[in-house]
Amino acid sequence: MKRAVALLLLLMPNAARAGAWTMPRGHMQVIVQTIWSQAKSGYDSKSTASLPLDFEKSLTNADIEYGWNNWLTLIARPEFAHARTELFGRVHSDNDWAGAGGVRLRLMHSFGVLSAEFVAKSAGAYAMSVSRDGAAGRQLESRLLYGTNFRLFHRNGYLDIEGGYRWIAGPRADEIPVDVTLGYRLNWRTWLMLQSFNIVAMGNARPPYQYYRQHKIEFSTVTRFSHRLYLQSGAFISPAGQNSLVEAGASMAVWLNF
Repeated sequence: MKRAVALLLLLMPNAARAGAWTMPRGHMQVIVQTIWSQAKSGYDSKSTASLPLDFEKSLTNADIEYGWNNWLTLIARPEFAHARTELFGRVHSDNDWAGAGGVRLRLMHSFGVLSAEFVAKSAGAYAMSVSRDGAAGRQLESRLLYGTNFRLFHRNGYLDIEGGYRWIAGPRADEIPVDVTLGYRLNWRTWLMLQSFNIVAMGNARPPYQYYRQHKIEFSTVTRFSHRLYLQSGAFISPAGQNSLVEAGASMAVWLNF
């Protein structure tokens, strides 16, 4: 039971992110996001949605980015989560804080934008940083990000692809995150976004953890209210996974530019 709870509770969708692009010098962007989700079952070790459970979660996080210069962006990401799980007749509930900080470095902008990102994160049980048994769980993540703009049917769009490696202290397995975002401008004030969030665990987990993978798809809209204010709202599902949640939920984020 302990192993199942440990695996299922740590899996969460990624925070709202600005993608591969760096901020202009002296400019700041703040994205504050809230996620609500639930699951009534989990994927077992054979990727079958056969594990009965009752899971509810709320997560609030912020992505704060400041352009130190045109090619170096400073990053801060605080977050707070509440999760409740009922599994095999037992209920577990927790509140947790976590914080992260790092940099994004623009490497190339001739054919799209290629960036490298390095982020260190503190422990937080439901922020994908710490094991349930009290291990330190701090993590260090490096990512390579590529973003490009395009035009389709006389409207603008963009593609952002990110992949990296996440080193995690303690018994949790290290992870490979892969995220893909496709954005399309519907009109002067509305963007459509289709995102895929994926995590594959490596083979170095120790009890109570084991191998897992999660795959989530989110559709959202981003509405512009002014040059500084945007609102993103969406919903996501988990169409596949292994030792992870069959999770569905909704998210809302406020984007502020300074």
